[in-house]
Amino acid sequence: MPDAVDELAIMIAGELAISPNPGKAMKTWRERAEIGQAQLAREMRISPSVLSDYENGRRKSPGTGFLKRFVHALLVLDREHGRLLQKKPDDQREQAILSIGEYLEPIKAQKVVDALGCQILTGEDQLERYLYGFTVLDSIRTIYALSGTEFYKIFGATTERVIVFTKVGLGRSPMVAVRVSQLKPRMVVVHGIKEVDPLAVELAKQERIILGTSLHQEGKIPETLAALSNIWINY
Repeated sequence: MPDAVDELAIMIAGELAISPNPGKAMKTWRERAEIGQAQLAREMRISPSVLSDYENGRRKSPGTGFLKRFVHALLVLDREHGRLLQKKPDDQREQAILSIGEYLEPIKAQKVVDALGCQILTGEDQLERYLYGFTVLDSIRTIYALSGTEFYKIFGATTERVIVFTKVGLGRSPMVAVRVSQLKPRMVVVHGIKEVDPLAVELAKQERIILGTSLHQEGKIPETLAALSNIWINY
């Protein structure tokens, strides 16, 4: 299994590759690592003006070769700066995972749809499949606090589960995170929105993942899922 740095590189590269504005996404990652534009450009062996043009949209979307060099340089400098991209406060990590439960008796995906009032966007043909657990996440904290191998903690005892992402904007980031992970959940529910970025739907189709939306009361999602069957672990 890839180490934490490899997983982080894959996640960053995946986000950049499918972002509608890769230049802006590059700038966000650079600033998150607290790396100056000139310093990163020097590590990439390009002029600062070239990197600036990409970040500010003055050049067309960079190719895969450029993005690979960007990610490599970013992580090299991040290591020298104390691995800021890999350091996550314990309280933020804990708050990212709102609830995890493992069912003693599995339930069908349709039962989750009914309980959370989900609108299914793709995977209708899989609603008779069984789920053995659930995870409820704060999507913002998950993306920032659970990069790399820590992301695997959301799968609990099995991947045959539903993962609910709360505080979702467009629904793209959760599916990007799932796409670049080696482990895939059976079902993903994005909470709080009615319309999802078409890219998220396409990614779910490619991965054969049930994808739905829900407007269920956010604070009651964990107890609603826990009530669907007897559970042997709820943490």
